[in-house]
Amino acid sequence: MNQIVLTGMVLSTAPIGEYDRRVVILTKEQGKLAAFAKGSRRPNSPLVGAVNPFTFGEFTMYEGRSSHTIQSVNVLNYFAELREDIMGAYYGFYFLEFANYYTKESNDEREMLKLLYQTMRALTNPHIPNRLIRYIFELKAYCINGEGPEVFQCVSCGDKERPAVFSVRKGGLVCTECDRDLIDGIHLDNSTLYSMQYIESSKIERLYTFNVTDKVLDQLSRVLDRYREVYVDKRFKALEILETLL
Repeated sequence: MNQIVLTGMVLSTAPIGEYDRRVVILTKEQGKLAAFAKGSRRPNSPLVGAVNPFTFGEFTMYEGRSSHTIQSVNVLNYFAELREDIMGAYYGFYFLEFANYYTKESNDEREMLKLLYQTMRALTNPHIPNRLIRYIFELKAYCINGEGPEVFQCVSCGDKERPAVFSVRKGGLVCTECDRDLIDGIHLDNSTLYSMQYIESSKIERLYTFNVTDKVLDQLSRVLDRYREVYVDKRFKALEILETLL
């Protein structure tokens, strides 16, 4: 067996047998992978607190032909604040679920891992509203996955000058010359459109450095909730719970 060290974040865990866990980790080196944490449900196991969701660290594991087995973890961040903030925790679980849905094994997922890490850090910052964090995360995640909406020019003709509305069905902005048959056009404030442009074009490290008005938040909500309904073929359990709490 080959021993390797992978840097990543735990997306989910599930009990296996009486004492073990199956852990899904998003890693910098190998994308998403599942590994076994043997004995990690025993109270005295060194892995007991190291393989929970949100844990970010360096995972030493044996790489077998068909499975990985975690030996030890050097925890770099537990994001312990989320364990004392129920709303923040459910937002966090939603982001983990979202990342789990969008990422693949043996794929380059470094950007998604970086987004996930910075998003968890933002959740522990009381100065940034959780709703804004959610819409920044969703929009940037779509972009990383190659599914982001066009917010810089008309999706039909490429015009950048004429007034435009946002169409979820068309996948972005549609100018006044191209919107004749449009039935789902949403008029966006300039500040909402600028926020979307900033999110799509900024480096991940610079994403969580601004705030917006309630009106912009409401418009982002309208656009991105509809976008998810149309383009994401999955219902997220954590999001459903979150929506009952809001």
